Amino acid sequence: MLHELLLALVGYTGDLIIDEREHHKSLGICLSPDAPISEQRSFKLASDISFIDPSERDLIEKLITLGFYYRELDRFATKSRNLSWIRAADVSPLDRASELSNPKSEKPSVYRRAIANGLVEILSVYKSAVLQLEQKLLSETMPILATVTQGLNKFFVILPPLYELILEIERDDIRGGQLLNLLHKRCHCGVPELQACIQRLLWHGHQVLYNQLSSWMIYGILQDQHGEFFIRRQEDRDVEYGSSLSDTSEKLVRLSTVDTSLTDWHLGFHIFLVFLEPSPNSIKKQGFDMLPEYIHMRVAESILFAGKAIRVLRNPSPAIQFQDAPSNQQTKKGSQKFHGSAVGVPFQKEAFLDVKTIGEELLPQSVADKIETMLLDLKESSEFHKRSFECSVDSIRAIAASHLWQLVVVRADLNGHLKALKDYFLLAKGDFFQCFLEESRQLMRLPPRQSTAEADLMVPFQLAAIKTIGEEDKYFSRVSLQMPSFGITLKSSQRDLPKTKAYTDGSSETSVGGWDGIALEYSVDWPLQLFFTQEVLSKYRRIFQYLLRLKRTQMELEKSWASVMHQEHTYFAKHSKDQMNCSISQPPQQCFRPMWRVREHMAFLIRNLQFYIQVDVIESQWNVLQSHIQDSHDFTELVGFHQEYLSALISQSFLDIGSVSRILDSIMTLCLQFCWNIENQESSQNTSELERITEATARGVLNVVRPRPSLPVLNQQ
Repeated sequence: MLHELLLALVGYTGDLIIDEREHHKSLGICLSPDAPISEQRSFKLASDISFIDPSERDLIEKLITLGFYYRELDRFATKSRNLSWIRAADVSPLDRASELSNPKSEKPSVYRRAIANGLVEILSVYKSAVLQLEQKLLSETMPILATVTQGLNKFFVILPPLYELILEIERDDIRGGQLLNLLHKRCHCGVPELQACIQRLLWHGHQVLYNQLSSWMIYGILQDQHGEFFIRRQEDRDVEYGSSLSDTSEKLVRLSTVDTSLTDWHLGFHIFLVFLEPSPNSIKKQGFDMLPEYIHMRVAESILFAGKAIRVLRNPSPAIQFQDAPSNQQTKKGSQKFHGSAVGVPFQKEAFLDVKTIGEELLPQSVADKIETMLLDLKESSEFHKRSFECSVDSIRAIAASHLWQLVVVRADLNGHLKALKDYFLLAKGDFFQCFLEESRQLMRLPPRQSTAEADLMVPFQLAAIKTIGEEDKYFSRVSLQMPSFGITLKSSQRDLPKTKAYTDGSSETSVGGWDGIALEYSVDWPLQLFFTQEVLSKYRRIFQYLLRLKRTQMELEKSWASVMHQEHTYFAKHSKDQMNCSISQPPQQCFRPMWRVREHMAFLIRNLQFYIQVDVIESQWNVLQSHIQDSHDFTELVGFHQEYLSALISQSFLDIGSVSRILDSIMTLCLQFCWNIENQESSQNTSELERITEATARGVLNVVRPRPSLPVLNQQ
């Protein structure tokens, strides 16, 4: 009787104490290790035993429930610690693939294995208590049931909740961060013994988490074979949500880079977010799948950034060696495009040999050891302290951001590239663009030809570069001219092209939109692609097109006045000899006096708008950005400051206000049409078109520049 009871307490049934699930099979075969956890307590005292009193029967059946809990917990631990999923030496790859493709095979989980290790520790304490009872009862004559009850009483508050825990884990297939979240919630209980056990299980789970964090934040390697970490690869998410491989390939192609580090930075990793499936008694809500609730989203984003930064620092591009080469900086002036970072330098095999050395320079081993020490301190702590965890993550993130800042700002000369973008995209080099517009003035009066528009513009572009760009400008070689509406890089629709109007004399005139597609491209090397993303460069192009059109309008207004003054002087010089003639005709320009007043209003508006944007907006925001660059040593802060800089340029230039932007566009269109018609008025006696443009321009321009009447309320006061 004693040995039957003691064996049942460690999960082995017999003739006296039976397992109803095995007994119903009438064969007494032990349950398979893969059998699911039983939801009903199945250990019972045999019904044909008549020599036991009812009170003793009740006490024995209460005791043997501990044996049932022990067996189910042990079965769960054995199944979770099973390493048969690791490929054996004698298993062929085809057999392994068919095994993994089997939908009935359970997915392995390193987090469940860690929890199982904790359960084994707790069960070993229980088993030791049973062995001590056996030795005590065999050595001394003591009441059996009373002694066993007294010795195992504390486990009645430990094993049942642990059994309910594994039952929920297996029923809901909980793993990874979900498992940590469940254990963290169960830690909040009023039973000290149970709380200590669950905290120990949580400690084991956190060991896996800290190992994954160490791999990610020290080496930039994502160790997550079973999809249990809250950071995932992009392709994993695309597969889970049904995205095709072609969609992912298009995203990678848009990066226009062959560097793996850049691909990982932009599209490689993300924080895994899902919608939790609603249960029958709950409403649908959004949650974090593998991110425990006690880890804030801000902390998770810091972990994501730190790992991505470490990957960049440990895997530098071989092209970084050539960025400081003199031959790389001095390229032919006026070249169409800067192809790569090693133009004119033969690619050398030694580049690959030096990548590891450069990586060690970007992230010294002492820094990696410091990060490892922080994570090791968290790992060795017996309890999870949220404040300590967040402080350590913030410190690691600051270290990664600082070294990334050093790489981008100091080594890659970020400020020099920002200045180059300001010079060319924000028209700070006014002499260059003034010369370019003058050289291309006659070309831009004709409709752009679809096949040669970009090539036609390269001639005045290179002439302007030769006249105004000095040899010391090492950034101009990165700038290239492009006509997106006609080029091969961007798709366009023929209906978006400006319409042309044919005149009876055979000449043609294109609307101002025909050349509005002029854009600049800027070649960016690693690691500046982390900072100058395609989205950032598209904002620069948008501002450039607006400023170039504004400058072109101002130049045409000035040229039209100079042209007409030249015509007037020619007229007076031609008729100076006929002053004694009685029939002196009125100068032809007298009839255009009202139009010159409109032109003056045009010039006033365009000139002041350009001055406002260049001085009050661009220069002001540039000074703010420079002060931020000087004060900040954090890469993410720098990215934020630059985004604020671009947003301020766009908003203060009215580009984000559709109504104002459309009004200014229409005014510039009318101004250009006005200038062209004024200069062509001698060859065409029909002034109706000019009068129509003047009237329309007067309505548009004068409504902007004329004084506003005071409010009646203010006048009354």
